[in-house]
Amino acid sequence: MNTITIPKELSQKGDLVVVPRKEYEILLELREIVEFTPTASQKKALKRAEKNLRNKKSLSYNEVLSKLGFKN
Repeated sequence: MNTITIPKELSQKGDLVVVPRKEYEILLELREIVEFTPTASQKKALKRAEKNLRNKKSLSYNEVLSKLGFKN
């Protein structure tokens, strides 16, 4: 069994976390993912789409296909 010495400064502050290396590498990769931030026009379009959906002014996938002339 391996022995690890933990500095007292880390253990007293509660800053110590032990994670397997593979999980740590996955966490590092997640840091690089850029979060989507919608623009003002995209927010406005989303609100309009939600309003249309509430008012039943939307089309199903099959209705869109038929209006565009595609066959199911």
